[in-house]
Amino acid sequence: MAIDYDHIMSLKLTDQEFSYGDRESMLYALGVGMGRDPLDESELAYTFERDTLKTVPSMAAVLTRMPLLKDCGYDYSKVLHGEMGLTLHRPLAPEGELLADARVVEAYDKGEGRGALILTETVARDKSDGTPVFTARSATFARADGGFGGCTDPSPQPHPVPDRTPDVSCALETRADQALLYRLNGDRNPLHADPILAQRVGFPVPILHGLCTYGTACLAILKTLCDYDHTKITGLDVRFSAPVYPGETIVTDMWRDGNIVSFQCRLEERDVTVIRNGKCTLAG
Repeated sequence: MAIDYDHIMSLKLTDQEFSYGDRESMLYALGVGMGRDPLDESELAYTFERDTLKTVPSMAAVLTRMPLLKDCGYDYSKVLHGEMGLTLHRPLAPEGELLADARVVEAYDKGEGRGALILTETVARDKSDGTPVFTARSATFARADGGFGGCTDPSPQPHPVPDRTPDVSCALETRADQALLYRLNGDRNPLHADPILAQRVGFPVPILHGLCTYGTACLAILKTLCDYDHTKITGLDVRFSAPVYPGETIVTDMWRDGNIVSFQCRLEERDVTVIRNGKCTLAG
């Protein structure tokens, strides 16, 4: 089965219901690296419900998992999560009930042997009053599915990172068991847990979820530039470029220009860039 352009462009889901509570908010914060120092009051605000619980903005990326591209025709064994973007219309509450709509924005045909890039968008709104909560954008790279007759226009260009020394950097260690913890946020892909499967597809150990790396970058920005104020982050866009092995140190390099923070993430141990073209939008 191959991609059919008209079919994939017609895919949509509407009024899908999702709910989450403070348990999910705290689990997400722990999954992206908060709470390593259980006495750190700044991070306890995200991991302990003593006061009004804060929420990590990047959690929006895991709140509305929708099977929009199920059976869309591409080769699932050769699919990569290429890009992730969020616009937060208001800060995430520590618990909530959502209604979400998802659609395919475009399916770019890179040509035979060059793959396809499929852009999707999910808009989540508060179930109680219909007000927008966040918009999530994702790019899926189907490496084996070019030449299907889709859009041949150039795909959107990523955010450019300044050509100067970073203004600030933040190094955050991941744990050897972090993928096992993070997968409890909903992504049970065995590639992140099964050593036999990981080795069969070419990795020495199960890899960290790309969205966990994304959340770690969000944590670095919260910690370094936002004084742990989650309401300051209103947008977070990235392009994934390489996997992380649990236990490695993710260094987030940041450049601030007004309310835009450009960033990239690299590994301290292997000098590999794992997130490129990062753009964080700050309130105000």
